[in-house]
Amino acid sequence: MSTAPADFDAIVVGSGITGGWAAKELTERGLKVLMLDRGRMVEHGKDYPTEHQAPWEQPLRGKPIKDLYENEYPVQSKNYLFNETTRHFFNNDAQHPYANPDAFTWFQSGVVGGRSLLWGRQVYRWSDLDFEANKSDGHGIDWPIRYEDIAPWYSKVERFIGVSGQAEGLSHLPDSEFLPPMAFNVVESHVKTVIADQFRDRIMTIGRAAVLTQPHQGRAACHYCGPCHRGCSAGAYFSTQSSTLPAARATGNLTLRSNAVVDSIDYDATSGRATGVNVIDSNTLVRSRYAAKLIFLCASTIGSTALLLNSRSEQFPNGLANRSGTLGHYLMDHTYRTGATGVFPQFTHKLDRGNRPNGIYIPRFQNIDKQDRDFLRGYNFQGAARKLPLLAQANATPGFGAEYKHSLRNGPWIMYLMGFGECLPNSNNRLELDHNKKDRYGIPQVRFHFEWSENEHKIRADIMREAEAMLVAAGAVGVNAFNNVGLAGEAIHEMGTARMGDDPTQSVLNRWNQSHDVPNLFVTDGACMTSSSSVNPSLTYMALTARAADYAAAQLASGTL
Repeated sequence: MSTAPADFDAIVVGSGITGGWAAKELTERGLKVLMLDRGRMVEHGKDYPTEHQAPWEQPLRGKPIKDLYENEYPVQSKNYLFNETTRHFFNNDAQHPYANPDAFTWFQSGVVGGRSLLWGRQVYRWSDLDFEANKSDGHGIDWPIRYEDIAPWYSKVERFIGVSGQAEGLSHLPDSEFLPPMAFNVVESHVKTVIADQFRDRIMTIGRAAVLTQPHQGRAACHYCGPCHRGCSAGAYFSTQSSTLPAARATGNLTLRSNAVVDSIDYDATSGRATGVNVIDSNTLVRSRYAAKLIFLCASTIGSTALLLNSRSEQFPNGLANRSGTLGHYLMDHTYRTGATGVFPQFTHKLDRGNRPNGIYIPRFQNIDKQDRDFLRGYNFQGAARKLPLLAQANATPGFGAEYKHSLRNGPWIMYLMGFGECLPNSNNRLELDHNKKDRYGIPQVRFHFEWSENEHKIRADIMREAEAMLVAAGAVGVNAFNNVGLAGEAIHEMGTARMGDDPTQSVLNRWNQSHDVPNLFVTDGACMTSSSSVNPSLTYMALTARAADYAAAQLASGTL
């Protein structure tokens, strides 16, 4: 084993949404930071090979390569963004297996930047309706923070990443610091008006997206070219590559190593501190060790938790920082793929232009001021209205020539409303390591245990009813409610498993995302979450990371750490 000649002030494991923020904040505080990521390097702009690739330039014109997907990408190919233009951003399942993919869908990116290159960019603040939910109904433990603790950090993150959206003045969905909102299309404008008139308990607003509508922080505004998930060389959408990584590099304090698989964290019983990490080069399998004063885990909910579980010692036989015994438990995801669709034939003569990287949003409206439904907590709707794709129209319409081509522009509009429902924290929903199954690096594979509760199924039923009611009221025809109950993980909002809390016997982390047991260890990705809300979590991850980095740097400077 080789040992790195230089120590660092901090090591950040992972380079996705939270890893980028940890590196940016720590380097800007003057710390020498080593960022480690198991994926290959992707440089902004030049490593987006399919960004503007035309359909006729794609293998098989974009159709899936069935045998390849079944044999090498059976899990990743279920991701709605996975195809031949994005496959190079995903892990190969055959090379990166986990023990039971039939129990949980684990989408994994295989590049520096992680899923910040692939996410849906929806960013919403949580409120005290979310932070107080566990205490109010007794499911899970109380959050150690409230909205006022994180509000300044939401603002800090928003000012840097750029969030387009519309202020609505809702106490249960606080407004962000917004760039100008994107526009509704004609059908969405119509549906918004109907909802305002006929459903007084709810509103429809434009999605709040980490996509620029005007130049910001040296990045260009979105020009609606899409699809974003192939990479955005203009930097119009937030990713590690476009935003936090350049900021961290500009300090001169960042060292980045890709293809670096961290398999364990060392712990010194005398000092009670984590001392460093052990790394395997994914290409050469050569092992190295890096030492640091601080360690930030930002390797994703599952990645960070698996790393802690694999870091066993005499003091922590069940995983580092796991004296509470809760590490790996309380795994959550949002309910997904439930809602309704409807056709709006009255707008066939209206056109849709561009590729808006955003949709509509209907904030939670159930169980706000009082418990008035047969389920706990709630859900929100996301969706969009789209003109039936031209190719689909062409395949279904006979004819040829100019008149035929012109007629294709008069196709119907389809709108979908899909609900994201809150998942209650449940100790039985968990991940563990299977020491009888190991990956190619000799690391035990992850094994999942997860079942949706009756409460989540009741939320799904209400989502279908309300989606159908709103579309019918708006004049849609052929309204079809759907409830595709799949595996957890499909919403790609997995969280929990190293939760925050005031009581070290019931939680892994304190109010600063700091380990109760190992004070120089911080976990700021989705693993830290104590409940799931129904609101997209990425903005909260980023705000918690910035807050934790500020705290850790101050503690280090004062000599406390």
